[in-house]
Amino acid sequence: MNISAFLSTHEGALRFSVAAGLFAILAVTEALKPRRERVQTRTKRWFTNFIIIGLDSLLVRLLFPAAAVGVALWAQTLGYGLFNAVEAPLWLAILASFIVLDLAVWASHVASHKVPLFWRFHRMHHADRDIDVTTGVRFHPVEIIASMGWKAVVVIALGAPPEAVIIFEIVLNGTAMFNHSNTKLPLAVDRVLRLVLVTPDMHRVHHSAKGNETDSNYGFNLPWWDRMFGTYIDQPEAGHEGMTIGLNRWQDERPAQITWALLVPFRK
Repeated sequence: MNISAFLSTHEGALRFSVAAGLFAILAVTEALKPRRERVQTRTKRWFTNFIIIGLDSLLVRLLFPAAAVGVALWAQTLGYGLFNAVEAPLWLAILASFIVLDLAVWASHVASHKVPLFWRFHRMHHADRDIDVTTGVRFHPVEIIASMGWKAVVVIALGAPPEAVIIFEIVLNGTAMFNHSNTKLPLAVDRVLRLVLVTPDMHRVHHSAKGNETDSNYGFNLPWWDRMFGTYIDQPEAGHEGMTIGLNRWQDERPAQITWALLVPFRK
């Protein structure tokens, strides 16, 4: 069995294993050394967020049985996309595909804030009044399907190698959980790490209830895009302990309710 066939067959198990292991580590670290005090009980929020994760996973598997790596294999078989049309070393195709995919996810995240229809669905993610490891995978099912469609378009246009796609998907899942976690990193470590990776302190600014801070730090993996395009804010104005997380209009118990969360895109 070649590497592409192996990835197609075992992609789901591989992603789940890595994600579950990292989730467990982050859940423990943020419990032992939290950055902020919680404003809501973990039990109800986590129940809601886990139900959302389950719905997202089910829908993706129904609509994209082999996920993004399956799209890459399909494009490779038919010769579609840049790297299926030109000769390039595999390492270069993987590196370039990873960077372009990361920029594409950053751009789609910006669009989810700027386009009113997209924001209706994305605001479920931002309504979470605490930010922790579960927030990193709390996205409305409609937004998840749209995101998969956008990634499929980029993968086909690039002719991204299946190896690049599976690496990117695993890293994206991991960094989304990491930079949403409530883990307290030493400030010196954060200053160095955010030069190459989006850290929890960097992304937490994006979840501030202040409009100008919400409109910043869109990155999930690489921190460079926000600096390049002028959307980077170093620290929240009120500090990490004093800032308000979530959306100003819903600073109550509703965001932790599963029915409310799923229906919030359809509210005025």
